[in-house]
Parts: sequence; C-alpha cells; structure tokens
Amino acid sequence: MSGHDDLKESLAEVLQGAKLPAKSRGASIKPAVETLGSACYENGVLPDDLKELIDLVTTSNGNYLDQASLNGIIRNLYPATKVASDIVIKVVACLGHGVLKPSLAIQAALLRWVIMINHVVEGSALSQAYPVLFNLLDTAALRPSLCQLLAMITRRRHVRPHRIQTLLSLGRQTGGDPALTGLLRVFKDYYPEIIVGEATRGKASAFKHPDPAWRERLDEIQNAHAQTSRHESAVQDAFHVARHGGGGGSSRRAALVPEVHTSHANESSVTLEEIETADRLVRALETIEMPNQLISVLADPLLQKLLLLRPDANSLQRASNWIVSCAQDLVSGDGDSELEGVLEIMRDYAKATRNLPPVFLSLLSEVLKTWNGRGRASMFELLSYAPLPSTDFSGLYAAVFQPLETRVLDGTPGSQLAVLRCYTALLRNWAAFLLAQQQGRDSTSSAIPDLVTHVNKLALTVVQTASAGHDNNSSTTATHSAVLDFYEEASRFASNPQLLRHAHVVIPPSPLVYLLHFSASPAVVSRLCGVLARYKAGFQTAMAGTVVSQRMSDTYSVEYINEFNGFLMDICNCLWRSRAFNAKDANAHACLLAAGLVEDLTAYVRGFNLNVGLPALFTLSASPAFGAFATAHMRDLEEAEQGLGDLDVRHAGPVTKSTLARLARDGGVNLSWDDYRLGVLGHLEDHGMNGVPELMNSTMTTLMKRP
Repeated sequence: MSGHDDLKESLAEVLQGAKLPAKSRGASIKPAVETLGSACYENGVLPDDLKELIDLVTTSNGNYLDQASLNGIIRNLYPATKVASDIVIKVVACLGHGVLKPSLAIQAALLRWVIMINHVVEGSALSQAYPVLFNLLDTAALRPSLCQLLAMITRRRHVRPHRIQTLLSLGRQTGGDPALTGLLRVFKDYYPEIIVGEATRGKASAFKHPDPAWRERLDEIQNAHAQTSRHESAVQDAFHVARHGGGGGSSRRAALVPEVHTSHANESSVTLEEIETADRLVRALETIEMPNQLISVLADPLLQKLLLLRPDANSLQRASNWIVSCAQDLVSGDGDSELEGVLEIMRDYAKATRNLPPVFLSLLSEVLKTWNGRGRASMFELLSYAPLPSTDFSGLYAAVFQPLETRVLDGTPGSQLAVLRCYTALLRNWAAFLLAQQQGRDSTSSAIPDLVTHVNKLALTVVQTASAGHDNNSSTTATHSAVLDFYEEASRFASNPQLLRHAHVVIPPSPLVYLLHFSASPAVVSRLCGVLARYKAGFQTAMAGTVVSQRMSDTYSVEYINEFNGFLMDICNCLWRSRAFNAKDANAHACLLAAGLVEDLTAYVRGFNLNVGLPALFTLSASPAFGAFATAHMRDLEEAEQGLGDLDVRHAGPVTKSTLARLARDGGVNLSWDDYRLGVLGHLEDHGMNGVPELMNSTMTTLMKRP
C-alpha cells in the first residue's frame, strides 16, 4: 500500500472519530491521529486530503477532537503541491470570536501554518483577505502571528492612513507591542515620509521563520512530489510519445519496455513522434507508421490510443509474445527482480485500455503460484480489470483470485480488507463495462451473482473480526464503510434497469445486515438503509418482469424474498415503529435474537426505571446512531418556538409519542408524533443521511401514501 493510501485510511478513521464524543468512541483516537501525522510527514498531503483536514481543524461544530490532536494535525500539514486559494480563505474565515469558531489556540496554530506555507499559496487570496486579517489585530492571542503574516504580504497599496492610525492606537494600548512595532516599520518602509513619532523606535519583532526545520521538510516533500508528477505527466500524456526520464521508476521501465522509435517511415507516412495533439492524431490516423518495437504499447499511451483506434492483430500478437517471454522468465525464477516493474507496466496498460487481455491473465495465473507479495498494490489493481466471464465466476476464481486469497489472506483484518477492496473495484469495473454496452443487448452471466455470493462470506468475516476486536471504534467504522462500498456497487445491479438485465439480485447475509444496523455510526446505518432501499427497488422491478426474463424472475423464491423482507421489517420496527425485536409481525426476524434473550434484555432495561421499554431505545429518537440528530431537530423546533415567545417548557428527551402529548399539555412545542418523525427524517437528509429517509419512504405504507 502506498503512503498516500495509508494517509487516506488514517484520515477516514480520524474524520469518523471526530464526530463522536470521547466517551462514545470506545477507544482512544490518539493512535489514529499519530498515524495520520506520520503519514503526512512522510509523504505530504495531496489537495483533496488537505481540504478535508482543513475542514476538520477549522470546524468546531460537531468536532469532538481534543486540542492536542488538532494541534498535532496542524503541525503535520505538509502540502505536497501548491495550496489552493480556497484553502487559505477557509482558514481566514475561521479566525475571530464566535461560538462556531475554533479556539484561539487553534486559530493561532493555523495562522502559524499559513505563515510557513505562504510561499506555496496559489493566487492572491491572502492579499485579498488583507482587510479581514488587519481587523483582527485587536485579538491579543492572534496578534503576533497576524503581524508577521501581514508584514509578509503587505504591499504599497495596503498602507492606508486609517491603518497607520489603528497601529499607533493599538501600540499605545499594548505598551509598544513588538509585533505591532515591527509591522509599523514595514509600513514606514513603503512610505518613509509618514510621521509616526516615537512609535517605531521601540523594540520590534524580527519576524523570523517560525520553524526552519519544518520549511526544509516541506521543500523536500514538494520537490519529491514535483519530480514524481513530472514523470507521471510525461508517461500519461496521451498525445505525446512517452520518453523515459531519470529516476528509479523510469529507469526500471526503460529497462523493461523500449521507447517508441520509428525508423522505416516514408514521405507519405507520419510517425508517432510527430504527433503532438489530439487533432493531429485524428487527421493522420490512417497514415501513421507503426514503430519498430510494438511492445512499447505496454507503456506508451499514444501508441495505445493508436491501436485502439486502428486495431492491428499482428501488433497485439507481438506484444503478447513479449508478455509470454516475461512469464517464462518470471515463472522459472530468472526475472524475479523485474516482477514489480512488469506488474506496474501491465497495470498502467490495463488502466489506460480498461481491459486485461487473456495473455495477462495467463501470466498472472502463473505468477500467483509462486508470488511472494511484491508489487501487491499493482497486483490488486491489475486483477480489478479482469474481464467479465460469459458463464460463471468459478473459472476466473480458480485461475487468479483463489491463488491471490491463498497468498494474501492471513487472518488479519488488513489482509481481508485488501482483498475486499479488490473485489469492490472488480465489480465496479464490470458495471462500467456493462453500462457501456449497447442498450438492446441482453446477456445474462452468473459471474456477477457468483462474485457477490463469494464476497458475502468474506464481508461477514471482516465485520465479525472487526466487531470482536474491540480495539478502535473508528477503525471498526472504517471497516464497515469498506464493506458498504462493496454492497453499494452490488446494489447498482439491483437498482439500474440496464444492469439488472445481466444479473439477478443477491442479498447480503442476514447476520451482516444486523451487525451493520447496530453500528454506532450514523453514516454506516444510513448507507446500509440506502443499500437496502435500492435492493428493494430491484426486487420490485424483477418480480414485475419489466426488464428481466421470466426465467430470472423464477430465481427469487418465496423464502428468499421473505428473508429480505425480514431485513426491512426489523429495521423499520427498530427505527420507525417502536417495535424493536418483535417476532410476531409478518416476516419479522427479531434481528435474529432468540426470544429468551429478548426477554432478558427487556427485564434488564426495566430495572433502570427509564419510563421507556426496550423497543423505544432503538427508535430514531434514542438509537445510538441517530439520537443526537433527533435531539438537535427537537432543539431547533424549540428555538424557533422560543423566538415567538410562546414556549413554557422544553423537552428533556428522548422523544416518545406519550412525552410529546404531555409536552403540548405543559406548554411546550405542540407537535404530533408523525410530524416529529417526519421532521427527524428531513433533518437526517439535511445532514447527508439520505439512506434512512429513502428506506422509510419506500417501505412504510403510511409514508408511501403521502402526496
């Protein structure tokens, strides 16, 4: 796994953990923060990740990270590229006083960070924000860093009489603050003729760089990333032939695959080396002379384009022969040192063409028999482009995926997740392939349901392993999210009519559904509900026979449909109907809990004298996942009512049907139980939890009848 992949995983853990109070996490988030900091220090932060991290540290509402963790994150924000102006604007916007602002200590740390990355900021965002920054000088905790930043960005146009007067006034109030004196001297440098009296004669800050070692590390990261980007852009530019530059990766590629060279062109032909634009490629398509060594197609995007637009069986056969030769060397052990390079070349070719030729599969099948795990990331990505079998999954599984599992799976969650992500990418690529086919073609393959059935077992194992570990709640949530990534791809085959023509719906295993449903993460439960809603739509379409054959409709037995309906009934009983663990309703499975256990839990809850029974603890109002959202919605209603001056009492929570009626009688918000629950669904939707409203609106009869 690459360093940036490590960063993304730890970032996901930290972002999820930040949403929960420390007491609700079950485990300390500090290890995840430390891992994130190490990844940032080692590899730098790419723009998308930097945006997420800045959003995290500049937001106090719903952010439960402690000050030490936030400071640790800011201290390791080494941008790998230029910093976009919107990042800087977001930092400036979080400065100042207000309940939704970060603490002043965090604001000061962010200002210090802006000072250290000022030289890599794109555009003129800081200059445009000059008035905002200047007007914050009366905040003592921010003043030293503000003065230094302003001194760095001050230009002649920024020196105005009213700002000089402000600095003089602040200087008198603070007894000659050295930072203010230093900034005033910068002003005077631009306009020596201005009269500031004795103000600039006091002790002034030197405005030295806050951390020279930090700057050195930033330069190292930026230089390394720039070199990598230059190499990648040279290779990936699809309208220039690729030329190998310096560096280990380039020289390894050069040793394996030759560059494009054409030595037998004539006056009427065009060589690939002459092509520089897409327009030139199109106009010269029929007259382009093939290069000397067609094996270059494996590493040259322009030659790949040419062979896709002007297929040549002989050229592809020559490339295949080279692969076969490599396979013989690798299998015999003569080319083991080149394995990673070959895998990288094959991966790049598969990514560019969105295809894994049969000869590649044959090579991988042989390599996997003795594979030692080198080039693991390339191997996973390569296999995700495996072609969709026309029959079933068993042949493809036996050839490559079973050996892959044998070599990778070692009983640890990390190895299981790696294989799961590979299968997720494979299913995503199969969906893209089918969607690209002509609309009228119906070709049914059992490979897709076979794959989902196989991954069902792996996904259940992954979730059970994570649940049994009890090591890190945020890590468990990240595991659940990876599992849901797969089922969101699988649910596309159920909800998309074009995809449903090619495969029947395969539901997740019952224990997996209930383990995810009882997650403490609202995002996990919401995504699960969204997946089930799409499965439901797929079943309805399939059973109606509108887009699938009668033979496919017959694959859904009554027992199979009832098992799925049990998921819907149990989840609706928990969240909506206040009937959690009820086994008497049609298709209800009581979330797979035995009747005796439900009785024991009921008695246990009764012993706390909560005035609510066990079922009420799993409704939208009180569930661990959504209780906070329901409370926030009720508070919003009460605040609105309070603004009208009509509120005598507030609800203590959690809300139930009986407490709402009592609240109205006591002078509180007058709200029906149905309106309250609909409001909670809307509140969840407003906060990105679309899955729950989607499932309730497609399942509950009372909601389906609403206009």
